[in-house]
Amino acid sequence: MTAFHRSALARAGVVALLAAGGLATVAAPALAADQADVALVPVSSELAKGVKQAKAKPFKFNVRNLATVDATAVTVTVNTADLDPTKVGVVVPDGCEVKRRMFTCLLGDLRGGTSEDFGIPLFSTGGRGKAGTLTVKLTAANAKADRVDHPITVTKPGYDLTAWVQDVQANVVVNGAVSDEPDLKPVPRGETVPLDWALYNDGSRKATGIAYGITLPPGVSFAKLPEGCVEQPLDVVNAYCEDSGAVVKPGEYYTADVQVKVGADVTEPVLPPGFVWGAGLDAAEGPAEEAPRIASGAQRKTFTEADERDNTAEFDVFVDLSAQPTPTPTPTPTGAPTATPTPGTGGGSGGGGGLPVTGVQAGLIGGIGVAVLLAGGVLLLASRRRKVVLVAPGDEKSEN
Repeated sequence: MTAFHRSALARAGVVALLAAGGLATVAAPALAADQADVALVPVSSELAKGVKQAKAKPFKFNVRNLATVDATAVTVTVNTADLDPTKVGVVVPDGCEVKRRMFTCLLGDLRGGTSEDFGIPLFSTGGRGKAGTLTVKLTAANAKADRVDHPITVTKPGYDLTAWVQDVQANVVVNGAVSDEPDLKPVPRGETVPLDWALYNDGSRKATGIAYGITLPPGVSFAKLPEGCVEQPLDVVNAYCEDSGAVVKPGEYYTADVQVKVGADVTEPVLPPGFVWGAGLDAAEGPAEEAPRIASGAQRKTFTEADERDNTAEFDVFVDLSAQPTPTPTPTPTGAPTATPTPGTGGGSGGGGGLPVTGVQAGLIGGIGVAVLLAGGVLLLASRRRKVVLVAPGDEKSEN
């Protein structure tokens, strides 16, 4: 993964840095053998005007453990005192401890070398413009704290797609949530498992037509793709998909059946990273291939696009190296041989004819190299709503 060391790098402009120079590594100080190294990277930045409290947008932050040691008891503390209550309100997730204009939530442990997302749900209370600053502090029992002061802006009404994806593990339930899956285990080599992913509309207007893509880490391949998808001839395993008839209203999410296979020759226990990204086509055409679904409280963590920075989500693949893959038998040829399709004329693993690289697709594929690096995918904190905080700039601030 990119070594985004310390939040100062994110505040200085991660997007510009990646777009101009690709991956960048910042020198890190030496750590004790038992110390983790956590970094906080803001992902979302804008909220569409008109987003209601009941459908608050989870502003995504990505937590990265840059060390090989697991980070334990990771917590996040959010200070809302510098937000403008005439423009935004905050929904405190259930289970978080509230103190004045601050609340603290336990994220749990974070494995070394991996990352996770959490979301701070915001909704619109008034007009457009600069809405103040969220101060977010990340702590762990065995790591130095990290902190960001992240500006929030309310933009004009529009749809706002937010990508979400769960880490690839065995026993995953495809339901857009992780809270009800206590028995997650690494995937044995050679096994096929489903990918739990979704595109949420966290804006104030409907998205008409959906384009999305999935990039897999080395050692993983597609076992099944939806209709309307085609694998791209890139250096990485990548699929581009369109559902031109989909209409996703605010508070709904879009997903489709995707299955992936872990290679039999994988030698690493964690394969990072993979990416899911999405975009609106701004015009619905023809019948929809998938019906959008209403996002439940447990799923919500998690006409121009209101915020494109959070259209991408990142996931890791956990592999069980102790299990020996089952050898694939070599089939015995029988009867007359069948014709072999000409490369480039067929669809991806899941069917559908090839999609021409034109229009929206050309622009999106051209931007994958940058977009997939603006990552974020699990543990969104907007579960059940418990308390609404209407922030007031004059309220007392607590020390961080």
